[in-house]
Amino acid sequence: MNFKKPVMIAALTMAALFTTAAQATSPTPPSEPGYEQQAASAAQLLHKAVAAYREEGSAAFARFSRQGEFVDGDQYVYVVDENGYMLASGGPSAALIGRDIRPLLDPELQEAFASALQQPDSDSVSSAEYRWMNWNDGKVERKHVFYQKVDGKTFAVGYYLPRSSEAAAKALLDDAAAAIEADPSATINRINRLDPEFNRDDLYVFVVDMDSMSMVAHGYSRRLLNIHFPELKNRDGARVGEQILDAVEAGQDSVTYSWPNPVTERPEEKKTLIRKVGNYLVAVGYYQEPVTE
Repeated sequence: MNFKKPVMIAALTMAALFTTAAQATSPTPPSEPGYEQQAASAAQLLHKAVAAYREEGSAAFARFSRQGEFVDGDQYVYVVDENGYMLASGGPSAALIGRDIRPLLDPELQEAFASALQQPDSDSVSSAEYRWMNWNDGKVERKHVFYQKVDGKTFAVGYYLPRSSEAAAKALLDDAAAAIEADPSATINRINRLDPEFNRDDLYVFVVDMDSMSMVAHGYSRRLLNIHFPELKNRDGARVGEQILDAVEAGQDSVTYSWPNPVTERPEEKKTLIRKVGNYLVAVGYYQEPVTE
C-alpha cells in the first residue's frame, strides 16, 4: 500500500480530532442514528485496548499494530503520546509509528494539537467526528471516533459513516430550497460547481426546471445536466425521473429508488426528499443502510 496520501490525511485529520473533540466528554459516547452497532463495536474495542494497556503496559502496542484481535474490519486502535508521537496503529497510520506527526500539520493547527495532547487523563470516553482515509475503499470519509486519555497517551478507535442521516438530508434540502428561492441562477451555478455548501459527503442537490423538464443542476454528475428529466433512468433501467415527477404530482415529499452512492460507488437504495420552489423541483437524497440477513 502507498502510505503517502494516508499519512498526510492522517496528520491533518488527527488535528481535527483533537481540536474539536477535546471539549466533548461523555461516559456513554453518542452514536449517529443507524450506526449503533458500529458505535458499540468501536467502544468495545477501545475498552479492550485500554484494559490490555493497563495490564501489559507499552508491550500491548505491538498487538495493537498488527492484524488480529485489535483490528475488526475497518475499525482499529491507534495511540498517540503527549508529544505528538504515534505509538501504535492497526490501520494506514501505522506508517507514522515512531514519528512526531506535528511537523506534518499546518502551522495554524500545531498549537491547538499540542494543547489538546496535554489534556488530563480521564476515566471517561470522549468522542469526535472528522475525516479519514478508509483503507477498505481508499476514500476519505467521515469517521466518528471514541478516545480516552490514559497515562498521558490517547487511545482511539473509530468507525466510518459513509451514509448521511435523514436529518442531514433535510437540512441540506432546506438550505438549497431557500437559496433557490432567493437567487435561482446563482444557486444553480454553485451546485454545478460542486460548492461544498450543496455537496456534503454522500449528499448532494439536484434541480429540475419544471417548465422545460430539464435537469439544470446536479451536485454529483455533470453528464446529467440538461437531460430531459422524464427520461432519467437508473442502472436497472427503471424510469426514476418519471417516478419522481409522479410523486410530485401526487403531493408526496419523498420517493425511493436505486442510485449509485458517490462515496461507495455502488448502487444503493436512496430515499430522495423533494420540494417545489417556484417553477423548480429541488431534491436531496440519502442512502439507506443495506439490509443484511
